[in-house]
Parts: sequence; structure tokens; C-alpha cells
Amino acid sequence: MQYRPLGKTGIKVSPYCLGAMMFGSIANADHDDCIRIIHQALDAGINFVDTADRYSNGESEVIVGKALKGRRDTIVLATKVHGPMGEDPNCQGNSRRWITQAVEGSLRRLQTDHIDLYQIHRPAPDTDIEETLSVLTDLMRAGKVRAIGSSTFPASEIVEAQWVAERRGLARFRTEQPPYSILNRSIEREVLPLCQTYGMGALVWSPLAKGMLIGRYRKDQPLPDSLRVKFFRNQMSDARNLDAIERLIPVAAEAGLSLTHMAMAFVIAHPGVTSAILGPRTMEQLDDLLAGASVVLEDDVLDRIDTIVPPGVDVGPVAAAYDPLATTQAALRRRPIAARAAV
Repeated sequence: MQYRPLGKTGIKVSPYCLGAMMFGSIANADHDDCIRIIHQALDAGINFVDTADRYSNGESEVIVGKALKGRRDTIVLATKVHGPMGEDPNCQGNSRRWITQAVEGSLRRLQTDHIDLYQIHRPAPDTDIEETLSVLTDLMRAGKVRAIGSSTFPASEIVEAQWVAERRGLARFRTEQPPYSILNRSIEREVLPLCQTYGMGALVWSPLAKGMLIGRYRKDQPLPDSLRVKFFRNQMSDARNLDAIERLIPVAAEAGLSLTHMAMAFVIAHPGVTSAILGPRTMEQLDDLLAGASVVLEDDVLDRIDTIVPPGVDVGPVAAAYDPLATTQAALRRRPIAARAAV
């Protein structure tokens, strides 16, 4: 496997990163089976594993920790912090108080003394970015964290974090983890160019658009009974996504590829992308993904994809992406009635 630089960290990682979100009670609760899947990925040359404290409430980190026993030194291990870990309102977010506590829990569950890449899972509008970067800097100085990154940050917040780090002499985000697939290309406009400008690695999640790009989700056919449909029905049933898939399937067929392999090759073809995160639940899913690891798309195939889904465009909704508060809270977009009436 050809390894790629993780931004400007000096770390080399595989173009496929094994994502561990499906390991644990949310999807595959069989620890032994999950460990076999992880070992299969490592044996295939993947040296990059990504999880989060939030996945199955810590269970995913426990599984990854078990799987990496005896192999930890050869693996680039990434995890994330931000999501709620219980009912306590302070056991979540990006505050110094919570991150200081959360990292200890992750280290314990992962059975390691350091995390190679510690990522902020989502922005927190109620927390000054300097607060977050300062505690992450302290963790790096303490040797508990080697590098830090963000996940699903808007372009403006990526820039702000870089500026704050420079002005305050703090460690800066070395990676960003955004959603990216043939169906969801909006990060091509600003996020990926920014990653290239700042020397940040880009670890893209959902390269198969929540599994829509495996060929099971078809126009005018019943939705399969899947975990993805249960959680992300709006995305999986969106007519615009399904229409695009019908046009993409013959492109893959004429190139002699499965839709899955074409979709994976598409995301890692972008020069700003470091790794694409795989999210297998079963060994069969992993084996299929690994079978396409050597696929390289010709320019004519990429051109045809561009005509179906234009660069920089999201065809339909992107489930689990970050929506700024200004788009989700009406009160932030409307003056008080009294002020409106006074005009």
C-alpha cells in the first residue's frame, strides 16, 4: 500500500483509514468479530484507525484497544471528543474541563499512553476556540497527544482556529475530517483548498454516502432494511440522490468497476484528500472495500462523474453533517417582533 503524508505532521498513513463507528452496540456488538475485522484491515496494510469516545458510548474504543494489543506501535491511532458521554451537561463539548477528563477515558479504553491524532468531533459555538486549543496544546506537551485535528468544521472556523493558534502560540489543527463522496462534494469549494493551503491532512468520512453508493439503493425500489435507513432515512430516500445513482451505475459498469469501487477511488483521487475512512460492519464489507484499493480512475471517468454531480455540489442532504446554529435556530435569523414593528 502506498502511504501518504498526514498533512505536515511527518506521519505517513494509508489512503484507507479504518473507521470504527460500526464496532459496538450500535451495529456489531460481537467484540471478537470486530477484532477479526480490525486485524484483517491491518494485515492488508492499513495503518490508520479512527474512532471516537461517542461511538457506542465508549465501546468502540474498548474494542479497538483490545485489537491493537501487541500492534499499537505500528498503528496511527485517532479518536475524537465532543459528543455527550452521559446525562451530565458538562460531559460533552469542547471545554478545557471536559477535554481534560475525556482524554483520560479514551486513553484508558484504548489501553494506550498516547493518542496519535486527537480530534474535536464538531464545533462548539458556546466555547472560545482558544479555550479548546489551549488544553489540546497542554495535552501535547504532556505527551498524551501527538497531533490534533478538527472534524466537520466549516471553512470559516478552520481559518479562525489557524489564526488563533498563530496569534496565541498554540498548537494548531493538523487535520480536518469532513464528509465527502460523489454525492456530497461541497467541501471541494473551500474546505479541501484550505486544507491544502494550511498543510492539513483531510480524512474524509462517508465516502460511500452512508452506503448509498454500493448499489443497493435504487430509484423506484423499496429501501433495504438497513441501519442506515433507520438513522438517515431522509438522505437514503432523497430523490435527487437516487436519480444521480441511476446515472452513475452505468458509468461504473462501462469502466468495468462496481459502484462501490468507483466511489472509493473517486474520493482518494482528489489531491487534497489524505485518507478515506472505511466503515465496515462485517468482514464481507471490508473484503469488498479492500478489493478495490488499487483502482485508479481515468480522467474520462472523472469527467463523466463531473457531468452528473458538478464539482462543489451536494446533490441532496448530508446526514450527520454540522449545521451552524444560524441555520437551525430561527431566533438567530429574526429580529424581535417589537424591533420589526418599529421599522
